[in-house]
Amino acid sequence: MNKTKSLLNTRLGFFTLSVIFFWAKTYYGYQADFSLGVTGPLQQFILIINPIATTLFIFSIALYFKKPRSAYIALFVLYFLSSALIYANVIYYREFTDFLTVNTMLGVKSVSGGLNSSAFALVNFSDAFYWLDFIILIALLVSKKVKIDPRPFKKRYAFATTALAIAIFSANLSLAESNRPQLLTRTFDRNYIVKYLGLNVFTVYDGIKTAQANQVKANADVSDMDDVLEYLNEHRAEPNPETFGSAKGRNVVYIHLESFQQFLIDYKLKDENGVEHEVTPFLNSLYHDQSTSSYPNFFHQVGQGKTSDAETILENSLFGLPQGSAFTQAGSSNTFQAAPKILHDNGNYTSAVFHGNVGSFWNRDDTYKSLGYNYFFDASYYDTSEGNTLEYGLKDKLLFQESAQYLEQLQQPFYTKFLTVTNHFPYPLDDANVSFPRASTGDSTIDGYFATAHYLDQSIKEMFDYLKAAGLYDNTVFVLYGDHYGISNSRNPSLAPLLGKDANEWNDYDNAMLQRVPLMFHIPGQTNGGIKEEFGGQIDVLPTLLNLLGVDAKSYIQFGTDLTSSGHDQTVTFRNGNFVTPNYTVIGSKIYETKTGILIEEPTQEVLDEVEKIRLGVEKQLNLSDSIINSDLLRFYTPDGFKPVSPEDYNYKKQKEQIDAITKKLGKESTSLYSKNNNTSTVDLYKTDAPELVPPATDSAAEEDSSTK
Repeated sequence: MNKTKSLLNTRLGFFTLSVIFFWAKTYYGYQADFSLGVTGPLQQFILIINPIATTLFIFSIALYFKKPRSAYIALFVLYFLSSALIYANVIYYREFTDFLTVNTMLGVKSVSGGLNSSAFALVNFSDAFYWLDFIILIALLVSKKVKIDPRPFKKRYAFATTALAIAIFSANLSLAESNRPQLLTRTFDRNYIVKYLGLNVFTVYDGIKTAQANQVKANADVSDMDDVLEYLNEHRAEPNPETFGSAKGRNVVYIHLESFQQFLIDYKLKDENGVEHEVTPFLNSLYHDQSTSSYPNFFHQVGQGKTSDAETILENSLFGLPQGSAFTQAGSSNTFQAAPKILHDNGNYTSAVFHGNVGSFWNRDDTYKSLGYNYFFDASYYDTSEGNTLEYGLKDKLLFQESAQYLEQLQQPFYTKFLTVTNHFPYPLDDANVSFPRASTGDSTIDGYFATAHYLDQSIKEMFDYLKAAGLYDNTVFVLYGDHYGISNSRNPSLAPLLGKDANEWNDYDNAMLQRVPLMFHIPGQTNGGIKEEFGGQIDVLPTLLNLLGVDAKSYIQFGTDLTSSGHDQTVTFRNGNFVTPNYTVIGSKIYETKTGILIEEPTQEVLDEVEKIRLGVEKQLNLSDSIINSDLLRFYTPDGFKPVSPEDYNYKKQKEQIDAITKKLGKESTSLYSKNNNTSTVDLYKTDAPELVPPATDSAAEEDSSTK
């Protein structure tokens, strides 16, 4: 005890106690109040060590003060501010299941408005723990149990403490990157940054990103829109009069086919006995239905933002950013003219997203408000108990089945999106849900890919069967799309034999062709569908949909063109500047014939000139789209009849109560399926074979079953 007391009476000893106290408090917060999704011993170890480096670094500032009293005061100020940051995040997280960003902290008014009087209800008795350590440290000095060390503290020791903090952080960052590559460049989720690097690092990182974004935006003005408008006027394609308005007034259901590539359509996998198994029989039937316009030459155009990039592109007809995700970098603060708001203003559509992952992933809980989505049903609205989820959220069959209770309550017409996750890398699926053979390439990722794709196909069939039984199918436009590749380029040679290709001859052209993903517009009752050979990309989906719904899109800022238009631009721009046209596929300096895949080793000057002209157009398209997001240029341009989105108007908490209030207010004017069905639910019409929803057999039933065998 005497040794401990003597140590605490030194400045370094008291500093060490402060670090230990603060580390313990931070780790307690991680476990008690934040849902960080920690799995495995490595992530748990990272979570334990990540508060150490930043705590050491911040508190070491106090060691540089020469005067002892000033040093102790500085330590207490730093301790208090750090404690306040943790506790503010705890309160905010309880209400919004998310962490405080710099923009949120700067917008104190909107934060308090979001919390309202519920803030006091968010305070728990156990919260005293977040301040008990601070009180104890003060009490130790006030009571003189610990005395201020009057001796000077050598600067080299202070510097050594700071250097130690940097070394620990470097090790922490290396471990984090090994477990989650591109952690800071892609910015998947604020949860990820906190889980791997700590709350302080997240706050600093978010502050840097915010400052960079604000600087770019501050330098922009209304004249920057001139180049954009000039380009779009030259690039615009007139609607096809035969298809314009052909689906006017219908509901819209987007089905996001996670990691689903075009080659899966009509693909049959041979098992070890040589028997062929159709991977996606239901999607195949839709693909060939005359009520479906299917596009085999449709490509994804995402960058590092992957799934969130696909959403950015489809909702806005703008490209994602060259680095990171537009959802995470601009979704909380930018002005958008996205599909949910356009359709609300041009048809009074109700919009909703259904996704069984946490709302903060890819910053969706903020971005959807900026896009104008009325509702966002995230993981908190589903049964995510053990066994029901995979790494990226609720299994697909459960997502669709549990969403029926919300879908039937939405006012029609509605614009909805279902984000599936089961067919996601690394394609794990429990044995109870696997009803399809695995491939045998020796690559576990490829081998599991077909089984999870088959599961996705089954889940979509169940959803369609329900919509038909419930009476929603006939008046709905279905848009099914793949968001990005499922098998990466590095694994494509292993996939090659399954596609009838020689792995040794696999090249860049083959990689480019595997960036094709499905796109289907399924419009029940129409017979002018079929396989459409036009080349297109995700940037073209929104203009196509709006024209089908009879919405004049010429005044909106959209970089794609209607796939059904005679003026559709068939150049497919990839995020890295490569591109595909019906004639040429250009990867870096290589030019391939798109139809044959033959490398043009000695292109003529005519070919070079044509390719260069296309390349310049591709660069201009990407640069202008990037300027819109980076500089938030849409704040300077409002189309006629468009009412800018106010994110504060949207609240994704207690949404069922919000829906019920609207239904009650409308009374007999309510257009929801539930109301149209005489206030009777249709959920019982949903049939699924999901083993998680099948009740276990009783002992008597098991005995009876056994006796019949």
